[in-house]
Parts: sequence; structure tokens; C-alpha cells
Amino acid sequence: MKKLYLLDGHALIYRAHFAFIGRPLINSKGWNVSAVQGFIRTLWDLIQTEKPTHLAVAFDLPGGTFRHERFEEYKANREAQPEDITFGIPWVERIIRAMNIPVVSVPRYEADDVIGTLAKQAARMGYEVYMVTPDKDFGQLVEETIFLYRPGRQGNEVEKWGIKEVCERWGIRRVEQVVDMLALMGDAVDNIPGLPGIGEKTAAKLLETFDTVENLLANANQLKGKQQEIVQQHADKAILSKWLATI
Repeated sequence: MKKLYLLDGHALIYRAHFAFIGRPLINSKGWNVSAVQGFIRTLWDLIQTEKPTHLAVAFDLPGGTFRHERFEEYKANREAQPEDITFGIPWVERIIRAMNIPVVSVPRYEADDVIGTLAKQAARMGYEVYMVTPDKDFGQLVEETIFLYRPGRQGNEVEKWGIKEVCERWGIRRVEQVVDMLALMGDAVDNIPGLPGIGEKTAAKLLETFDTVENLLANANQLKGKQQEIVQQHADKAILSKWLATI
């Protein structure tokens, strides 16, 4: 069995940094190495425990992406990157390259898109693929031989999400509906607008009835009162949000 593990570099570095935010790891030079130490520990544990046959780490590159070209406000509300993370990223990359692990990045695309593309390509070539990230939005990519691998944190066990786990987490019937969920409820972290006043539970109920955002918009006249008004008046936001959320 060929087992490919694709690591979401920035997401895992952020996770490592904030895991130690209360008691940062400071080395003899006075540097905060929480992000570096935490990331490498996760990587090393994965290598020892899962014994992958293939590995790669994807990073976001500086500058905008094709999503920003269509929607300038994409991710606009994110706070500035902490200095300790900015300091740590080049060190993480140096260690990864020293371990002879490929670093994969593509201009104008996010690490999510790179991981998603490689995951689908590898699955067609007979690999069992694990997308290593705390980001549950990757659930949209899961299939029979592609899994979401969420590293443990604060004593919790590693979570491996297949089709069943993704559908149960979101309250949906198909993994493809993850993007429809995000289109309706939005995503404050990425500044994906969604529909005003539509939360996760309401989004799941709407998809249970209408299956997709497009079908919901086409049948908005079946809705009642304020909900019908929201869907009809903000249809363009739902379409844009689905496009933004699609990896």
C-alpha cells in the first residue's frame, strides 16, 4: 500500500504556535521556537506512527491568490501574522528540506488547492491519501481512499475522517455538500460572506431539503417569510461563497 501524507504547512505551524501560547518554548538564544518545535514534533510523530511511504508539505506563498482577484475582501479580516510565526516558517522549511521532504507551493494558489489537487491525482494512481490539517473544510475532498487526518492536541487523540465522519460532523448526506454548507453559513475566518442569519443548523436543514445551493436558489419560492427574503435577496453572495469555499 502506497500511503501519501500531505501536510498543510501554515495551518500546522499556527496550531503549534498557539498550542504553546501560554508557555512558549524559548531556546538559549531567546528565540520563541514553539511553532518550529510543535510542527516538527507533529511531523516526527506522524512518521513514526503512520509510517508513510510518501510525504510532502504545502505552504501558502506571499501575495494574493486567484480568489482575491475576484473577491478583494477574501481573508481581509485576519489579524497580522504573529512575528514568532514569521520567524519560524523559514526554519521549518529548512528542516523539512534537510529531511528530503518535498515542499510544494504554487503561485496564486493556496496550500489547500495544492493539497486537494495532489490528493485527487494520487488517489487515481492507487495511493491511500491523508490530508494532514486541523482545517475541517478539507472534508469536501474526502473519498474512499482520501482521508482527513487531524493531529491530536492537548492530549486528544488523532482524528481520521472518512466519508462517514465528514457527513456526521456537518449533518449532510454527501461530502460535496461541505462547500454548500460554507456557501450558506459563510466562514468568518476566511471572510466568506454566506447568507445573513443562516447558521450551521439552518444550512444543514436547507440542504436536507434542497441538496445544493443552486437548487435552493432555484426553489426559493418554497421558503417562507424572512428566510425566503434572505435567500432571494442575497443569492449572489451564496454563489460567490460557494466558489470561494471550493478547493
